[in-house]
Amino acid sequence: MAEGKKTSPGEFVRQVRQEGSKVAWPSAKQTNTSSVMVFIMVVIMASFFVLIDTILGSAVSALLGF
Repeated sequence: MAEGKKTSPGEFVRQVRQEGSKVAWPSAKQTNTSSVMVFIMVVIMASFFVLIDTILGSAVSALLGF
């Protein structure tokens, strides 16, 4: 193990709080907008993959004569 400076639990908590205060947290509106956009994208991609799966499934069934 590398020899390093040990940090006390109290110092660690202080450093975590200090770093957490530097984070640019999104507003509630930004969070809601992002969530809606993710949900819409998931629906679009799921629809796309269902369509592709149906097309490829039909093509394979036609090729194999099922």
